[in-house]
Amino acid sequence: MKVVVCIKQVPDTKGGVKFNPDGTLDRGAMLAIMNPDDKAGLEAALRLKDQYGAHVTVLTMGLPKAADVLREALAMGADDAVLVTDRVLGGADTWATSTTLAGALRNMEYDLIITGRQAIDGDTAQVGPQIAEHLGIPVISYAQEIKLDGNKVTVKRQYDDRYHMVEAKLPCLITALSELNDPRYMTPGGIFDACQAEITTWGRADLKDVEDGNLGLNGSPTKIAKASDKVRKGAGEKFVPESPEEAVGIIIGKLKEKHVI
Repeated sequence: MKVVVCIKQVPDTKGGVKFNPDGTLDRGAMLAIMNPDDKAGLEAALRLKDQYGAHVTVLTMGLPKAADVLREALAMGADDAVLVTDRVLGGADTWATSTTLAGALRNMEYDLIITGRQAIDGDTAQVGPQIAEHLGIPVISYAQEIKLDGNKVTVKRQYDDRYHMVEAKLPCLITALSELNDPRYMTPGGIFDACQAEITTWGRADLKDVEDGNLGLNGSPTKIAKASDKVRKGAGEKFVPESPEEAVGIIIGKLKEKHVI
């Protein structure tokens, strides 16, 4: 069984974000981590490897430094890694990103594709389903649990305050929630092997069945009107009540003042 996991190197938002003049993220100037939902998807694939002997390949699109998250994935237990990087792919929105990844996936063998539900630098939850649409395969999103039975996959899918049990035939794409599992740590031996491993690198010329007009910033129908760092909240009002009764009175008074009650 062949599983491909799409992962993304995202800014570590704890360290703040930086923007280019055109409003896109200046990824080269920020600390980066593996997207949490993607890491859960990788762990799900590695468990399939442990249980069924699946072959796990990780795929990412990004700057050359995105190879760091691929090596992290290899150190966790992935078998192969593919980096898609090219200047013409920069500034891509979800449409251009999914087009690029689908073009890379057409060169690969897969029974199952796993992506994270969404990336913390965009929170759109669009790339996974768009990849499935480009490839013409079924998609099951918001996976909380994954089980395989021959050429069929069964997924427990999150839905508001309940869940769905959904089945699909392989090949299929699944988007994973960070709550799906607790990702394993890299091992010392895995880290050593990952540092020595060769990462396959593809550029624009290696993408299959894609048009230039659908790639990069120029091929992105989404345009950024304005971008800024997160707005920091003020300290607010502080009170030092002398009794629980006084504290309750202050809270009730503020709620009435704001017309909440």
